[in-house]
Amino acid sequence: MIAIESPTARAQPARIAAVDVVHDLDAAETIWRSLENSSHSITPFQRFDFLAPWQREVGESAGLSPFIVIARDGDGQPRGLLPLALQTALGVRRASFMGGEHATFNMGLWERGFALGATKADLHAFMAMLAKRDKVDVLALRQQPAQWRGVQNPLALLPHEPLVLNCPMRTIEPGATAANLIGNPSRRMKLKQRKLLELTGYRYHVASTDADIARLLDWFFRVKSERLAERKVSNAFAERAVEKFIRAACTTRLSHGGRVIEIHALECDEEVIAIFALAADGHRFSTMFNTYTLSGNAKFSPGLLLMQEIIHHFAGRHYRAFDFGLGSHEYKRLFCKDDEPLFDSFIPLTRVGRQAAGVMSAVDRTKRLVEHHPKLRGVAQRLRKVLLDKAFCTIPLVSLLQM
Repeated sequence: MIAIESPTARAQPARIAAVDVVHDLDAAETIWRSLENSSHSITPFQRFDFLAPWQREVGESAGLSPFIVIARDGDGQPRGLLPLALQTALGVRRASFMGGEHATFNMGLWERGFALGATKADLHAFMAMLAKRDKVDVLALRQQPAQWRGVQNPLALLPHEPLVLNCPMRTIEPGATAANLIGNPSRRMKLKQRKLLELTGYRYHVASTDADIARLLDWFFRVKSERLAERKVSNAFAERAVEKFIRAACTTRLSHGGRVIEIHALECDEEVIAIFALAADGHRFSTMFNTYTLSGNAKFSPGLLLMQEIIHHFAGRHYRAFDFGLGSHEYKRLFCKDDEPLFDSFIPLTRVGRQAAGVMSAVDRTKRLVEHHPKLRGVAQRLRKVLLDKAFCTIPLVSLLQM
């Protein structure tokens, strides 16, 4: 938890002089878009064109309302923007980042000069002003990167705790080639690739037209549903709001011609073999969701082969980093040896918020304990199986103790 300091108790005046809270996406759009440039630190998951359709489809259906915080300096110029959504549960008004589970990284849009020089006093003053500005009990700010493109995340200056799950990532050193990044494929992988190359019309491509995107998404939603049903796992993609968000983000063009969410695919003349959806910003790409064919071609590891193609694609465009999302799955470690430092912050703004922040922090500590101790993890797995074996379930193992 954090004790909010009064701005007058600081030794130096805060560079954040005022805080505005906007509750309407349309009202925030102009200033939000003005911060999406090279003078600001922003991940691709905080673009307006990513979060606006998420809020309008997924957020609203979940009872979330926009809570967009704008930090201004003494001249009234914006220094940062937090794209949050507000929800009341059990009498606690909680603000969290828009995007939910669909955003790998959550961060504010920060003016780079401010982010580079921000101090703890600046952030305490910011939170003190926010506490007076609007009635919110607690900020539950999850999955934040400690830095982005070499610039610190100012919220890392406040008390925080490490994320439960790891995010495998890879830095691409200048001069690195695709071969350096992918390594020498095993004889087995070469044989699998050769089998796919023999398919008529075999190709890798990035979906570029609306019609192509719609066709690949139609295939994805159908195949993903069948795969999850086989595993007796409920399908979050079956929610109409989620599908509408994904379709909107995949078809929305960015200023440079790309899409908010890109679809990369392996195909042959007979079928779609595999797809990966990802977000990219000219410097780094982050994968979001994927699936692969139900046909016999699945035995040739099309997902891994597609990942290799994607790395080759972006390395040739001078990207400097990539990641495959949360979770240290074995296939991710084939390409990513490091982890992105991520953290959660639970920032109380009221007395009720202090109690809520303490509970959320305690739950996170328990989740980390379960996740990082094999014996406890095994107990949790067995308990989860007993409780949920006969029902479809999407609850992550580390969330078991929240049931």
